[in-house]
Amino acid sequence: MANLNDLPQTPENPYANADGSQGPATPADREQNKDARMWAMFAHLAGFGGIVIPAVGAVIGPLVIWLLKKEQFPFVDEQGKEALNFQITMFIYGVVASFLIPLFCIGFIPLLAIAIADVVLIIMATIKANDGYHYRYPYPLIIHFIK
Repeated sequence: MANLNDLPQTPENPYANADGSQGPATPADREQNKDARMWAMFAHLAGFGGIVIPAVGAVIGPLVIWLLKKEQFPFVDEQGKEALNFQITMFIYGVVASFLIPLFCIGFIPLLAIAIADVVLIIMATIKANDGYHYRYPYPLIIHFIK
């Protein structure tokens, strides 16, 4: 399996293949990385852990999967960091929006928008990771705490 540093990079997507496409270069690569794709998918899906343990569950899920599988699969290391950074960012946005509720009575609207964006982007990332794509959450939306 190729290391992320060995993958060709483009300005638009630092994880793209040489021809600019994303995902496994060949069907053989796709089949070989089935376990890596599955764990990367679980790293993104673990963001729904916030439903079970409100607030921090969304961060703990991707963190646990990333810590357990990052050494075994470079793809899971990359996608786990991406999922973890996204969930930390969503948690911070949620805390800020929650503080706006009593102060300005407008916090409900951003809180709803954050929740909808979180669900939609987790689903998109899960599908892309399962297909083997090196998914990146939208740049202005996410803060990269873990590099």
